Amino acid sequence: MPTEPIHPLTLIDSPLFGASLVDAGMREVFNFRSFVQRCVECEVALARAQSRLGVIPREAADGIAATAQRFSFDLDRLRRDTEIVGYPILPLVEQFAEAAGEAGRYLHWGATTQDIMDTATILQVRSGIEGIEAVLEDAVDALRRLATQHRDTPMAGRTHLQHALPITFGYKAAVWLSALERHRERLMQLKPRVLVVEFSGASGTLASLGDRGLSVQAELAKVLGLGVPAITWHSSRDGLAEAVQLLGLITGSLAKIAVDVSIMMTTEIGEVAEPFVRHRGASSTMPQKRNPISCELIIAAAKMVRQHAGLMLDAMAHDFERATGPWHIEWAAVPESFALTSGALAQASFLLSGLEVHSDRMRDNLGASRGLIVAEAVMMGLAPITGRQSAHDLVYAGCREASETGKSLYEVLAKMPDVAGPLGPDRLRSLTDPANYLGSAGAMVDRVLNPGHASSS
Repeated sequence: MPTEPIHPLTLIDSPLFGASLVDAGMREVFNFRSFVQRCVECEVALARAQSRLGVIPREAADGIAATAQRFSFDLDRLRRDTEIVGYPILPLVEQFAEAAGEAGRYLHWGATTQDIMDTATILQVRSGIEGIEAVLEDAVDALRRLATQHRDTPMAGRTHLQHALPITFGYKAAVWLSALERHRERLMQLKPRVLVVEFSGASGTLASLGDRGLSVQAELAKVLGLGVPAITWHSSRDGLAEAVQLLGLITGSLAKIAVDVSIMMTTEIGEVAEPFVRHRGASSTMPQKRNPISCELIIAAAKMVRQHAGLMLDAMAHDFERATGPWHIEWAAVPESFALTSGALAQASFLLSGLEVHSDRMRDNLGASRGLIVAEAVMMGLAPITGRQSAHDLVYAGCREASETGKSLYEVLAKMPDVAGPLGPDRLRSLTDPANYLGSAGAMVDRVLNPGHASSS
């Protein structure tokens, strides 16, 4: 009789919330059926590798492979036996060997549980990285379009939540983009360190295979398309820990974008808005609301992945040659981190590809300080004539008067002989126009969009 179904408990598996937080493709990579299938794939690959080297009969490897094509596990039995054993491989091997008949005598030859589980996880991670790369590319493409389109769209730069100096929205998008470009590079650099086979036997020395151990390990890696480690890594977990740290970096960069966008969406600022979809971000009682839902989901995902990154650092403290507990932490941290990162990237791609940019509000906000945002420009324009400190003191006094009277900085400075005289009215008006004080913002955008071929202007 089938057992009572296990109902979803976690947020990412919730029928209500899970689709908002996890990309469907990543769910296919890391669900439990996929893990079981990857374990079977490892067992089949091991038999094939050993048959090529004459360790087991070729007929046995063929029989194991044929069984894998037709056999379906009794999942209720697998669950019950796993509860008893504590790990799924012995129960999996028992069912598989029974179905394989005579060939089953050679199943799991010289292997140990962690060999199969770790290598299955690495196969999942490989597919997971491919999925992350694909959706990261979507976010990168969206940011490249924003940076290109708004290269010269002026807006207020803000430090400590206050107006600082003018920037362009394209510059802001290029800053976001630069982080994601570095993450693409990190993903490529990560692969040789992480995508390696784990096959080392009970204590890591491959003693069960005599002098054939390393040959089998190398052939297994070849069959699976994985790298060969220099030495056993089943108690040295920095590879998988690094993968999750990188996911933490990716979601951290997405959270920075989400924080910026959500603040820029506030009613008082109103410079951008998430893509419009009917009822997206709507309130049950306030019809005017348009909440930053994608931003909220990205920020939440980043916080959860950060916690998993910390767990993975804890999980590195394995005792001796087989851990008593830390390994289990990875069973949650690895798949959930990939799941949440994929979901955050999907939300970011949706957000950025349809982001509404209100350049008129950017210009209005840029002028909100009535020219005070470019006080530095006036100071630097005056400094060659009066000296920097004198220029600073003169402009500072003008800023104080402008703030107290509500006049524009130009109006105040135009009546200060020590400023207006040396600069002249046209030069002063140009210096107090925020659109004229963008520095190298455009060139920096070009450098991000076209490394090595950017303009110098």
